[in-house]
Parts: sequence; structure tokens; C-alpha cells
Amino acid sequence: MRRAVILAGTGAIGWATVRRLCGAGYEVIVTGRDPSRVPPGLTATGAKFVQGDRHDPAAMSAVLASGADLVVDCACYTATHAHALLAYLGDVTSTVMISSKAVYVDRDGRHTNSDVPPRFDAPITEEQPTVRPNGADYNSRDGYGANKVAAEEVLLASGHPVTVLRPSKVHGSWGRQPREWYFVKRVLDRRPAVLLARRGVGADHPSAALNIAALIESVADRPGRRILNAADPDCPDGRMIASIVADHLGHSWREILLDDGAPDGLGRHPWDRVPPIVLDTTAAARLGYTPAGDYATTVRDEIEWLVEVATSSHRESDFGEWGPGPRDYADEDAYRRLLDA
Repeated sequence: MRRAVILAGTGAIGWATVRRLCGAGYEVIVTGRDPSRVPPGLTATGAKFVQGDRHDPAAMSAVLASGADLVVDCACYTATHAHALLAYLGDVTSTVMISSKAVYVDRDGRHTNSDVPPRFDAPITEEQPTVRPNGADYNSRDGYGANKVAAEEVLLASGHPVTVLRPSKVHGSWGRQPREWYFVKRVLDRRPAVLLARRGVGADHPSAALNIAALIESVADRPGRRILNAADPDCPDGRMIASIVADHLGHSWREILLDDGAPDGLGRHPWDRVPPIVLDTTAAARLGYTPAGDYATTVRDEIEWLVEVATSSHRESDFGEWGPGPRDYADEDAYRRLLDA
């Protein structure tokens, strides 16, 4: 039986990967700091949870000292983190590091966390220039992508078979930033209308955790040093995402497509990027990877989880911190009344 270790694997990517690898016959070990964050169905898959901080050497040794066929690192943010991982890769057949599309810069050096949004005029390939390491804190807007690049460079220069995956906006159950909550919340509140900035054409490529898991399984069978974009086979815009969420939950609403004359900030949603940000996934396809499904198919996993949590014993204040849910709709209602006057 092949052995896989998923470091910091209690989020969306880890949970999807657990299900994928257990289904493929792997023995799976998952680490995490907080047992309360472990998806309740994890042990039922056959996986084992080991409590421990990915950045604690003792915790790393506990799960990696005997090697593995596959290691998936969901929390490698800096060169220091990467160097710590290298100590255990001598007896690992294939390693996957989860990076981010935040590393890419446009021709003016702007990245997705810049004060001025970047402008990518074509789908982004893995050869697109990246931000350079700058010494900033990895928890900062300026430092996140730069530190990811530094970590990538350490791992890829090591000689070990490491695959770097660069996802975009991740979606999936047990995600830390469930952006779909923006529309799910409105459906649960039975909103009669949805307002969409820039006529809803903004788009920022979604990356299903289920598709990332499928790509992880593919690269596990093909060890090597490489960088791959990890995104869904399609890139729906905000208007389409709103429609997909509403349709899945059996809700209908009036679409109000706002133009530049609308009040600033009204109708802004998590995918509001113009021009759209799209990742080119040709390299992953050449490797033989087959997506688990398109956005409409894979997002069901998260939508159903969001509804389950929102309608459970969790208080809305607890749940709200997991996503950008609105506290009230006063501005939206005022604008609708103005339109209907």
C-alpha cells in the first residue's frame, strides 16, 4: 500500500486530497494543529489524523521520519519552511507543494495583491514572470507571493522530485475562505435580486479542491521537478457563478447588472476582476491529468457544505468569519428602490 502524508491537510485542498487518495488505495496520514478543524468524515475514509504543527520539527519527524510515497505540503509559505521540509525528502518518492497564482506579475510588476490590480491580457502560463523575494512578512500583501516564490525556488533547486502547484481562487468544502458564501448567503436570505458590479463580467479563475486533488494524484504517479497551474477547466464570470449557486439551491432572482454609474463598491463580488484573470492549464493536461469536473459540477461540494454549516447549530457570527457574508442589505435595497421609482 502506498503511503501519503498531507501536511496541514484539514482545509479544502487537504480534505479533497484525502478522499481522492484513499479512494485510490493509499494509506493517508493528515496533520493539523486543531482537531476541531478536522472534517468529521476523515476517519471514515480510512485516513489517520495526527495532531501537530507543520512548522514544529518534532511533529514533522513523527510523520515523515519513515518516508512516504507522496508528501503534500499545504502550508509551505517561506524559504525557511521549504528548507525544513528538505530534511525529510530523501525517502519521499514525490512531493507536492501548494503555491499560489499570487506569485505572477504583469508587465508592470503588479500582482493580485497589489494596490493597483494587475492586467493580464492572455491566459497566464507557468512561464509568466513572478514577483521576486523581498524580505516582507509572508502574512502581508506584499510578502505573500514573494515568499511563495522563495519557497518554490528552494524546493525546485534541491534536486528532489517536487511539483509546485499554483492554484487560483480555491473552492471546496472545509475551505478557510469560502467565497461562494457571498451568493449562498443571499440565497438563504431569499434575496429577490442580485446586484453585480461591472455587469457581472468580472472573472478570477476558480480552482476546485477536487480538481487540485485529481492533479495531485496524477503527479504522484509521475514524479518530477515542475511547476503546474491548477485551475478548473472553465472560468465562469461573476454573473455565471451567481446563477450556478442560485440554480443549485432552487432559487431565482432578478439580475441587476450595474455599470460605472452605480455607487462605488455596490455589487462587488469575490471574482470581480476586469480584465479576467485566467490560468493556462495546458501543462497539466499534457501530463495526463483529467479534471474531476467543471466549476458547476465541483462547486456543489462546497455549496452543500456551506448550507449544512449555516443551518446547523453554528451561530451566524461564527460562520460569517469564514466568508464575506453581508451583515445587511441596506445599500442594495436603497439602490433597487431608486431603480424602481
